Amino acid sequence: MTRLADLPWPEAERAAGGPFLALLPVGSTEAHGPHLPLSTDTLLAEGMADAAAALLRARGRRVLVLPTFPYGVTECAGEFFGTLSVSARTVESLVTDVAASLRARGCAKLGLVNAHLEPANRHALRAAAQAATAAGLPTVLPDVVRRVYAERLGAEFRSGACHAGDFEGSLVLALRPELVREGVRVALPENPTSLGAALAAGKQKFKEAGGPQAYFGAPAVASAETGRALLRELATIVADEMEGPG
Repeated sequence: MTRLADLPWPEAERAAGGPFLALLPVGSTEAHGPHLPLSTDTLLAEGMADAAAALLRARGRRVLVLPTFPYGVTECAGEFFGTLSVSARTVESLVTDVAASLRARGCAKLGLVNAHLEPANRHALRAAAQAATAAGLPTVLPDVVRRVYAERLGAEFRSGACHAGDFEGSLVLALRPELVREGVRVALPENPTSLGAALAAGKQKFKEAGGPQAYFGAPAVASAETGRALLRELATIVADEMEGPG
């Protein structure tokens, strides 16, 4: 992997080697049940970006993975300790400022690799991508919630009951298993309530949406094997969008 922040500047300049692609992982600091870390979305964004960068490099592209932004618009889990939120304005400003700096350094395209799917956060990132593109740096947001992508990410993801359940739990088990509280995870009953449907119906917080412990889905059935398969799909989605038009 080539993470920009891990390199001295001369090595970073050589790794870029002229016009390059950049991936910005975007996560959150948010409650993910009693079994997954607050950094879950951040870990997932980093894992997706690293895996997508590896695919792009195999296709002959020069790509750098930027330092991760570990905050987002994170109001839905605000009832739970440890959840930290920033404003949509902050998210948009961060992305557009970083994009301007990257453009000055010869970046050809920026990808926002987002694992925090709260609607307000996705909206802020879409606005930021549009603004950065209008300012001169093509910027894409591979939005995995789109139906064409969701169909590839499993039944739980498609149901909307996928916060800290099988989907995210499997990814964390594949990426950082030592951070999962296994004894807690395997004892949790399934919560089939669709967070996506609840938010679409106007619910604003996890508890009123039907998630009293900040999880939706089936944590107990998660597995590292499933997580590795999901990571391959997610990385392919990101890499393909980075090579698409724009």
